[in-house]
Amino acid sequence: MSASITIHWTPAVRYLLRLADTCLISGQRLGEWCGHAPILEEDIALTNMALDLIGQSRALLTLAGQVEGHGHARTYDEDQLAFLRDERDYLNPTLVELPNASSSGAGKPGDFALTVVRNVMVSTYLKLWWERLADSSEAELAAIAGKAVKEARYHQQHAGDWLARLGDGTDESRWRVEAALAKLWPYHAELFDADDVDKAAEASGLGPSVAALKEPWLAEMRALLDDATLAMPPEGKFVSTGRRGVHSEHLGYILAEMQYLQRAFPGGAW
Repeated sequence: MSASITIHWTPAVRYLLRLADTCLISGQRLGEWCGHAPILEEDIALTNMALDLIGQSRALLTLAGQVEGHGHARTYDEDQLAFLRDERDYLNPTLVELPNASSSGAGKPGDFALTVVRNVMVSTYLKLWWERLADSSEAELAAIAGKAVKEARYHQQHAGDWLARLGDGTDESRWRVEAALAKLWPYHAELFDADDVDKAAEASGLGPSVAALKEPWLAEMRALLDDATLAMPPEGKFVSTGRRGVHSEHLGYILAEMQYLQRAFPGGAW
């Protein structure tokens, strides 16, 4: 089995990996819907969005490897960073690693309403982040953002359309989306939990502090929920810790599936 890599941590590397891992794990969860979505058209749409997110992650992981390897003898590539880190070295928010299935849907492919709500929350977050990264002092990151923001806008529109369809649909679709919103909403606070990594990125011009995204995110979420005739849940005190490397039990299962082939056959390529 291939050994885990050791990261030379800097604030810039952490900042890039937080965004890259958000896209990577989001894409992994969406990819689980392939062949299982409620209708064929949505099966294709979710899979395409997963591929968009994986593509964004690949570009970011390549950049993170270059930044991480600056001044060192080696530079990690996208595959090594995606598949050969330990769980504590992944910096995605807990929201994106939660299972597609709710507690009432255990053993089934997933709860479509939960996926819709999470897509609305995450795509809105990423769209706002990409918009601000277009002005990054890192030219490569600004270029990545220029393409990614177009994809994120489509993801938000698509998820928002489904949110309105479910929220203002049948009695069953409404209670399902309300249950999903109640389950996922407590995890949104972590998305804006800024620390010294964010301060360093803001000071260097690499990118914005995530704290600056909170108010515009809440405003856009309120508009999307209003369109779906849904009430925004109240703020809570709970803050999850995935962006700091402390994850739920669910990430380990994702990584076991993601990493198996690369660790079993080191350096394997198609």
